[in-house]
Amino acid sequence: MPSSIAVPAEQASLLGTMPSDALDDIELRHVQLSVSNSRSLSEDGSTGSKETVDTQHGPITVAVTGDTSKPVILTYHDLGLNHVTNFQAFFLYPEMRNILNNFCIVHVNAPGQEEGAPTLPEGYVYPTMEELSETITCVKNHFHLRTFIGFGVGLGANILARYATKYPCDVDALVLVNCSSTQAGWIEWGYQKLNIRHLRSGTMTTGTVDYLLWHHFGKREECNQDLVTVYRQHFEKALNATNLGLLVDSYIRRTDLGIVRELDPNKKKDVRMIRCQVLNITANHSPHIEDTVTFNGRLDPTLATWMKIQDCGLVIDEAPGKVVEAFRLFLQGQGYAVSGSRRSSAVSIGEGKSC
Repeated sequence: MPSSIAVPAEQASLLGTMPSDALDDIELRHVQLSVSNSRSLSEDGSTGSKETVDTQHGPITVAVTGDTSKPVILTYHDLGLNHVTNFQAFFLYPEMRNILNNFCIVHVNAPGQEEGAPTLPEGYVYPTMEELSETITCVKNHFHLRTFIGFGVGLGANILARYATKYPCDVDALVLVNCSSTQAGWIEWGYQKLNIRHLRSGTMTTGTVDYLLWHHFGKREECNQDLVTVYRQHFEKALNATNLGLLVDSYIRRTDLGIVRELDPNKKKDVRMIRCQVLNITANHSPHIEDTVTFNGRLDPTLATWMKIQDCGLVIDEAPGKVVEAFRLFLQGQGYAVSGSRRSSAVSIGEGKSC
């Protein structure tokens, strides 16, 4: 390489590890430098227009992108996040945007969790997990949605699973990340009660931040450190601690989903079970692997797909390409004609199910 051309140190280091005679044009096209991208959890407007929807438990904020006459994907976020911080970056991933061109996206926020939310009034009784799932009915009626594909993470996955169990005809399919189907264990309950005490007083402690990072990343020393830093700063500075404390309290008081795996066709109609296709996703660094395995064991094996993605913890942020590809194949399996091309995609509605 001519000495007159300045080469960045990182690039020089990378190229210096390779024999010069082995570098042809084809190989060079596959060289990717390890340069971190800036990552922001700030809202950029891409998640659509926000509306307030009245529910029996007070108003909630819902964001909508696209025409509600199209097939609908309805999302629900995890603890410490909202529709922007949980889904904005993932839905902006190029291949994901191609898939979503012919869908309507409806993002649902739990009460008091949207960006800039005021502190909920003193004496406000926060809805239980079952009641949070019922607020989806209000969203469905408000926007005149017939059915939807649910996409939930953590807490949101549990809420969507509850809704699908109770209203099977309203849900076409579910994509659930780190879904727990059981009650909180004693360790989780005890740890969270301490966090809730601080949160309700409006204090975000180091212990609470560490818990949230564990909840989302698991083995965070093995995860993308730039992302860990971004989320740490978000949890420390951008959350309404009081409102989060109320949501965490509802989550640790969750009841068991009460679903069973029934293989006898003659008995299926009489038992409580999820009756739509489920893509059940986790990551190998996630602390929720066992929860997803337990959940998978309670699903109809003809309707469930369990997937563990390697080398990540916060799966939709650290491995969006793998999740998008799984989602694309999952949609095709539901009768949606989704192109795999990066440049174009088309979606058509498959046959509706009878209920």
